[in-house]
Amino acid sequence: MDLDRTRRTPLSQDELAAALVRPGGPWRRVEVLPAVGSTNTELLARAEEGEEEGTVLVAEHQTAGRGRLGRGFLTPRGAALTFSLLLRPPVAPDVLGWLPALMGAAAVGAVRRTTGVRAALKWPNDLIVPAGLRAESAETDGKLAGILADADLVAEAPAVVIGMGLNVSQSRGELPVPTAVSLRSEGATDLDRSSLLGSFLGEFEELYTVWTAAGGDAEASGLAPLYRDLCSTVGRRITVHLPGGELLDADATGIDEQARLVVTTAAGEKALSVGDVVHVRPRA
Repeated sequence: MDLDRTRRTPLSQDELAAALVRPGGPWRRVEVLPAVGSTNTELLARAEEGEEEGTVLVAEHQTAGRGRLGRGFLTPRGAALTFSLLLRPPVAPDVLGWLPALMGAAAVGAVRRTTGVRAALKWPNDLIVPAGLRAESAETDGKLAGILADADLVAEAPAVVIGMGLNVSQSRGELPVPTAVSLRSEGATDLDRSSLLGSFLGEFEELYTVWTAAGGDAEASGLAPLYRDLCSTVGRRITVHLPGGELLDADATGIDEQARLVVTTAAGEKALSVGDVVHVRPRA
């Protein structure tokens, strides 16, 4: 496979729409933008103006990509799969925290099936290749993607926009930090972004349909057990970086019914929400 040619091949909005949009399906519109500041920012603005559920917004190039806690990122044009989904799930607001987990589980399934890369999840919002499964000998996890959710909860039909930026065909020199990896650097058998997006949306649809039918109950729908199985953070010794610079040494022991990370420290057991942490780092 000519990796450089694959990276330069632009996504076709018409082909994606023909493959992904169907009567009765969850994806009602697929739009590919040549460039945008952030797919999440753009789609959230549209949601606030009444955009319907099921819009998929994809960008060939993000000029102001956003991560959690306002972190920015930039990828070469056409080298990543950057996209956001607009959802208006008929569930209680207190279970919406499971949507990033659902997206992560769908991403793991799509990456494994489409590319052969042995992806996993790191709580709370990263798609990784664990150190022991890296294509090259490495002592650290490699980050493939980050997941970010934004919400408009004041509308009559509350909206959640959830996005991901997945490193696909970047070479080592194009990756922003030493801990970042791409599907290419991890020996992927397929770097076709259209196939990957189609696989992801199929995985997401399956999980989302069952989860919403269960009223957002992650245990009853099977989402919680699946996420726990895919999350490499559980069972590891970690250091949690808290706001204000405090560090918390702990053992990660589980994920609770609210998608919080359950840890055991010298002071006892504690459940951490996404907003409680800055970083979660594995300890040797």
